[in-house]
This record gives sequence, C-alpha cells and structure tokens, in this order.
Amino acid sequence: MQLSKTDPQIYKLIKDEEKRQRDVLEMIPSENYTSRAVMEAMATVLTNKYSEGYPKKRYYQGNRVIDEVESLAIARAQKLFGVPYVNVQPHSGSPANLAVYVALCQPLRDKIMGLSLAFGGHLTHGQPQSATGRFFKSTLYELGEDGRLDFDAIEKQAIREKPKIIVCGFTAYPRTVNFRQFAQIADKVGAYLLADISHITGLIVAGAHPSPVPYVHIITTTTHKTLRGPRGAMIMVTARGLKKDPDLGKKIDSAVIPGLQGGPHDNQTAAIAVALKEAAAPAFVTYGKQIVKNAKTLASSLLDFGFDLVSGGTDNHLILIDLRNKGVNGSIAAIALEVANIVVNKNGVPFDTQPPFYPSGIRLGTPAITTRGMKEPQMKKVAGWINRVIEEVKKEKMPTEKEARNEFMKDFKSRVYKNKNHLKIATEVKSLTARFPVP
Repeated sequence: MQLSKTDPQIYKLIKDEEKRQRDVLEMIPSENYTSRAVMEAMATVLTNKYSEGYPKKRYYQGNRVIDEVESLAIARAQKLFGVPYVNVQPHSGSPANLAVYVALCQPLRDKIMGLSLAFGGHLTHGQPQSATGRFFKSTLYELGEDGRLDFDAIEKQAIREKPKIIVCGFTAYPRTVNFRQFAQIADKVGAYLLADISHITGLIVAGAHPSPVPYVHIITTTTHKTLRGPRGAMIMVTARGLKKDPDLGKKIDSAVIPGLQGGPHDNQTAAIAVALKEAAAPAFVTYGKQIVKNAKTLASSLLDFGFDLVSGGTDNHLILIDLRNKGVNGSIAAIALEVANIVVNKNGVPFDTQPPFYPSGIRLGTPAITTRGMKEPQMKKVAGWINRVIEEVKKEKMPTEKEARNEFMKDFKSRVYKNKNHLKIATEVKSLTARFPVP
C-alpha cells in the first residue's frame, strides 16, 4: 500500500479509525458504513478532474467520461425516486439547502419556515446561527407538547408569516412525516414545499417511510446516512414542482454553479451512482425495513428500563431520549457510553431547559448497526448496556454547565474513563461487534 510508505502517520491514523469503527456500536443516526464498492469509487482518478458546468455544457475540456458518470448518477436517481429533475453536484447537505434558497428567495426579503433547531430541525432550515437565517428572513415552528408535529399551529404560523419556502424535514424527529398535510398548508399560503429527507432517504427507498414525491415541490438529501453512500448531496424537483414553476430545475442548476460552488467532486459523483445502484437492489428493501424494526425494538426495550423517549417511541431510524427523569445530563451520558464502546451524540430535547452545549438528551439510531447485520435480539442487549451505563453514571454528581467547562470536568471525565463497569461493558460490546463485521 503506497500510503503506508508515503505517509505512515496518516496511514496509522486511518488504521486506528478502522479499528475504532470495527469495535464500537456506531449509533449516531446520521452515520453509516458504505460498501467497499462505494469507497473504491471514491478513491479513483476521477478526483483529478475539473468539470465545472453540467454534462455537455462544461467550461473545461476533457469531460467526455465525466459527462457519462454524472448522467448515469442522475438517471439512476430519477428512476429510484420517480422524479424528472436531479442535481447530484452539491458537496454536502448544507450547500444543497442553501442552493434552493438562493434559487428561490431574495436575500433579507423572502422568508423560510423550518422547524426550530431546539425541537429537532437542522441549522440550514433558517436557524439564526446559520447563513440560511442570516441572509434570509426565517420563522421557526415548534413541536407540540407531545413531541409531535402540531399541524394546526404550523398552519396558523404559515398564514401569519407567509413564507416563500416551507421546510418539512428534520434531524431529530423520530416519527413519520405527513407530507400531505404539509402540502395542504403550503398550497394554502402559496409557498414552495421543500422536503429535506437526508435522514430518511434510505427508508423511503425501501418503502419503510412514505415518499414525499407526490406532495412536495423540491427534495434535498444527503447521500450517506440511511442511503449508505458517500458524503454528498442531491437536489430533486418533482413533477409537482415543475408544474408550479417550469424553470425550477434551471434555477437550481444556476444556484449550484455559478451561484455557490465551482467544480463538483467527480469521484463523489461516481460513488453516489454506485450507492444508487445498490439502493435499487431488493436487498436494500430488506435492509431499510430492518432499520425500523430494530429501532422499534430498541425503543420498546428502553421504555421497559424507564427511559423517557421523546414522542413516546419511534417510527423511523432514530430515538431521542430525554434523560431528565434519570438525573443525567446528555453530554455526560454520551461520554460514558463512548467509554463503553457505544457511540451516540448529545442532543437537545423539546422544551429543554439546558443549553445546546450541555443538553438534556441523547440521540441514537440503528442504520449502521443494521448494516452490520444486527437484528432484534441484539437491540434488546444494546438497551440493557445503555441502561447499565446510565445507572452507573447516576452515581456521579452531575457537573453544572459552568463546571463542565472547567477543571472539574477533567476530573469527572477521568473517573468515567477509568470506571471498571463501563470498561466491562466495552469488552462485552467488542465480543458482539466481532460477530457482526463491518462491510
């Protein structure tokens, strides 16, 4: 392997990360394992080429092969999702969303309406910390007290605020999204309806979640997460979208280039094409449905241990746990779980009284461990481990947010890292992961 000779330090770090991914339960719901074929496509000579523009309309010469690669990726996405227009060039999900806003909204004048970050929305859905909230006006809706979408409140807000774009798509919402109801609201106020399905794309392909295609105008998605492709993104326009605005695809193309970026990453485009082919296979349907089965089993088992799940459970791939009834902070829980080889992320919960740096919840999901072949019996075991970790952490005095930012936290982490019970669970986890190899 040439890399080991050219740069042994980087080579070693890559090997270290391979081992980490092999040994742990990777349960951050936005992470997954790609196939070897996808990784092979990423590591090709396609990374050497500049291809600014679109197929048959490039600024540079030498793009005959690249045109075929991109056209194939587009055709596969069109067929898989049943849409007439696809752009596969966005480097990631955030610029994909920004491209839609640039295509349709006037800065500082038109309004975006998305779910508040504190209730499970994404930064790029108009949050004030994001460029999408700084360059465009935004109005943020919230969940109801039951942790679910409150369509009556959303409709009233849309009528009052008159947004140009309504975003229905979330980063920490564990329930099925009713795209039809969103469409009725968007039509009532004349707004474009954008579905950011980044988290649930693979579930939609597998038929484990309803598709937004009949109801929305535009779809954005990352290509990793449940789709199991490389890190990248796509923007799709539906037939409904083209009926509302026949030039919608052209506007988005122009927003991507020259609006926001230059040349696409052609190796990434090829890897997306590979992932789309894999997603069209019958085995992917089985995979997507198993993700949901696993998540439901895990949620049920966590409820049995007395965990408070936002909305009471899950319909998709992720679970959001409110740890306040356990007297444990989400940041602390995430640290302790990682010591036990269970990787989740700290996360705010609806109506959280804690700040984002030190939130009350954790977010976890089943896409990656399902890719490894784990099923319902393993989910029950995982729930037991999570419960043991949290019960162990409960014995510690929780640091305040201020303490978490100073020397007290270093001592706290030191105790967590050395906790024999956490380390015992880590060994048990490794015994399980050894039986379910990474692709």
